[in-house]
Amino acid sequence: MTRWGILGPGRIAHKFAQDLMTVPDAQLYAVASTDQERANAFAREYGAPHAFGSYEQLLTLPDLDVVYVATPHVKHYENVKMLLNAGIAVLGEKPFAMNGTQVREMVELARSKQVFLMEALWSRFMPVLQRAKQLVDEGAIGTVTGVRADFGFAATFSPEGRLFNKALGGGALLDIGIYPLFWSYLFLGMPQTVKATAVFGQTGVDEQCGMVMTYPNGELAILDSTLRARTPCEAFVYGTEGMIRVQSRWHETEGMTLERDGQEPERIEIPRTTFGYDYEAVHVMQCLTDGRTESDTWSLNDSINLMTLLDTVRNEAGIVYE
Repeated sequence: MTRWGILGPGRIAHKFAQDLMTVPDAQLYAVASTDQERANAFAREYGAPHAFGSYEQLLTLPDLDVVYVATPHVKHYENVKMLLNAGIAVLGEKPFAMNGTQVREMVELARSKQVFLMEALWSRFMPVLQRAKQLVDEGAIGTVTGVRADFGFAATFSPEGRLFNKALGGGALLDIGIYPLFWSYLFLGMPQTVKATAVFGQTGVDEQCGMVMTYPNGELAILDSTLRARTPCEAFVYGTEGMIRVQSRWHETEGMTLERDGQEPERIEIPRTTFGYDYEAVHVMQCLTDGRTESDTWSLNDSINLMTLLDTVRNEAGIVYE
């Protein structure tokens, strides 16, 4: 049995907890919040035997195996470091931290202490996206020439809410723009050039962000994210012999289409009954069982590279935080 803790019982933590209930040999063992009553309610809902009104109290449990950190972006760095220093394995929500300096420090700490750490980039473990990566690696669409991905929804404006509050790391890029960037990185790696621009709202956060990147062999990535409108939320990989189109919402999709030159389009469906957080949870548990301190599917170096991309886009687009 793997005993899980959850730090920060927000909306995503509820989904993670629901999915964790479907995972064999997984137990939600503890939840920690800055509000004791909120922690109590969460623990009652999901049957966790321990509920704490401070994050530090998690450290009092000697038999806790791993903690899922689901606090706001700006808290990830300090929360993850606290757990790593206590020798507790961590699955930390994306974005891993607020900048590359913080991520590199987290990674160095985890490696020096030989404690498991992984960024909770759940899309990397979605079966459809795993299959898309496999098809591309096998040459199903020839040589990749480019990718395209978008992510947008019309967010309800709330100046104090997480999405629009600069003090909480708000904005389109860090919250949802990370997904298109991940898509480009998954298939093309690190770019040679990055161009980016952003549209800022009244609270100072980027409400729209567009990115264009080129690569050493002439590949092109066109990516965008917005909090102002619902967009198709589709993703594409283009190749010399075909393309893959991943249906909306692509980052949590259950289907895609493989189109190869001279052949009928092939529809690939992989349905599920969960939100999809169970796939990353199962992967983390397997890593812990195998005695690994980092994933070979989404490594700590991958997280460093993705945050480096986010930093580059921020610099290009003029997105600045305190």
